[in-house]
Amino acid sequence: MGQKEAVGREEEDGSLRRGEGDQLLQTEEEEEEVTQTDQRKPQKKKKKKREVVTTTETRIIKTSSLFRHNPEIPDILRPVVSQLKEQIFTSDSFSDLDLHPHLVATLNKVLNVSTVTSVQKRTIPVLLSGRDAVVRSQTGSGKTLSYAVPLVQSLQAAQQKVKRSDGPLAVVIVPTRELAQQTFQIFTKLVKPFTWIVPGVLMGGEKRKSEKARLRKGINILVSTPGRLVDHIKNTLSVGFSGVRWLVLDEADRTLDMGFEKDVTVIVNRLNSAGSSRQNVLLSATLTHGVTRLADVCLSDPVRIQVSGPASSDLVASGSPVTSDPSAPQSESFVLPEALKQYVVVVPSKLRLVCLAAFILDKCKFAQDNKVIVFISSCEAVEFLHGLFTSVLSGPPANQRPQLSFLRLHGNMKQEERSDVFQQFSVSRCGVLLCTDVAARGLDLFQVTWIIQYTPPTTAAEYVHRVGRTARIGGRGSSLLFLAPSEAAFVNELANHNISLMDLKLQNILSILMLDDTYKGRGKYHSQSSSKALEQETRERATVLQTEFENFVHADHQSVQRAKGALQSFLRAYAAYPSHLKHIFHIQLPPPGPRRQE
Repeated sequence: MGQKEAVGREEEDGSLRRGEGDQLLQTEEEEEEVTQTDQRKPQKKKKKKREVVTTTETRIIKTSSLFRHNPEIPDILRPVVSQLKEQIFTSDSFSDLDLHPHLVATLNKVLNVSTVTSVQKRTIPVLLSGRDAVVRSQTGSGKTLSYAVPLVQSLQAAQQKVKRSDGPLAVVIVPTRELAQQTFQIFTKLVKPFTWIVPGVLMGGEKRKSEKARLRKGINILVSTPGRLVDHIKNTLSVGFSGVRWLVLDEADRTLDMGFEKDVTVIVNRLNSAGSSRQNVLLSATLTHGVTRLADVCLSDPVRIQVSGPASSDLVASGSPVTSDPSAPQSESFVLPEALKQYVVVVPSKLRLVCLAAFILDKCKFAQDNKVIVFISSCEAVEFLHGLFTSVLSGPPANQRPQLSFLRLHGNMKQEERSDVFQQFSVSRCGVLLCTDVAARGLDLFQVTWIIQYTPPTTAAEYVHRVGRTARIGGRGSSLLFLAPSEAAFVNELANHNISLMDLKLQNILSILMLDDTYKGRGKYHSQSSSKALEQETRERATVLQTEFENFVHADHQSVQRAKGALQSFLRAYAAYPSHLKHIFHIQLPPPGPRRQE
């Protein structure tokens, strides 16, 4: 990734070190040459030579390090694919459904929704009838309300009025803490007219003692991550499941991907042993073999609801088995929002960092009201890039432009900090969130306009869930996938899943630096210059920006260690790619050579 060049470039002859007076600082190789010269010449001559170099008015920009000896960028051949489409909205409103008037009013006034989406139109009546269901629909289509609305409707309509002392009547399992918090907030709003129904949330990172106290007081709608609920099942005597009427497994595919299958089995067995009859719902954007196996274990005679493609109006009746594509995951087709524009850029490794920085500057400094999420493979890389960009790119505003805002989100952060970041980014109008895949599932972050996949996803399904953070509920959005030249074949892999991407050129992204004189080169370019001069000036500015990054890294030992840790974690992430993609995603180490002495 970009850390390779930020840690060091042994092969370079020289680079611009920008400081007071625009002095030209020498690289290690140049310093060695000066030392050797000093051994043969008097000290006076050495001093005179350094004065001539450092006081020169013409800044020397050498671009060989970034732009020489890069692999050739292949042409992207875009296979012709027919993307599956899903109609998001219908002409129906919630008032047309058999719902309590107060619940409809809450949806309209508190949640600001009046028109049902396609998945809600097909799912809510099925769940109101008491049936089990497997629901598959594209990310960002409104699946949460498709089960939350009938769940609240059934509890408020119970013949015996629900009491807090009844304990859990509905259990909702979600894979991540952020999604648990978001789902809990939705239920909190939905039950406003029905104050006797109490929602609650359990998730890792919170104090177990305070959660036990809330359980003893009574929680009717229990939202939890799998691991935390299993912890309470084993250690908290105050958890009783005899009254559970609903079990909801939201984002089931992500739950399995994160290794929670055993925890889900423990939860289901505990509910079964309680002896209560219940309604079960499983929701997912993809139907993998693992999801269908989970459906067979947890659901009884389910209705399969699939809102995509030509069969979008069909409900699979009871008795029909829940099946996945027999060749999944290789050939499964995915449904993506129709208003989502998808791009790919092929970038040599040495240019990845400046390319990402230029793109962020374009969307967040020279444009207004853009919210960008950047997906990165590891917590260490997120921390490194957050510190780097905050220091180098967030400097004082140029021409009265607002300062860039960078946030970070990953699994190694404390829960309180994660919640604060999630809330801050949700309510902001612009900014950049650097994150791992902890933010890739289910989260409804308000008006995200761009998704950048700086590290390629390990599967097509992961690609779908990442880009699903934008263009939600019929909105518009765009995504950009970074690939190395050796990884360009991943475009064909996505095409096998009916996903089509448009090509963005590296030069066009880097040319954004022409708008920012902070990274000005020798200054010889003007608007009437040739395209060659423009290209050279762009390269010089990219080199200046790269040098800024290197200066930050080499400023202290701690920064160097963070950069090394980020690079190591980036390389380790390649081990996570499945076997059928190893020919695309593999580590190409440079040939051995002389190592820099530290």
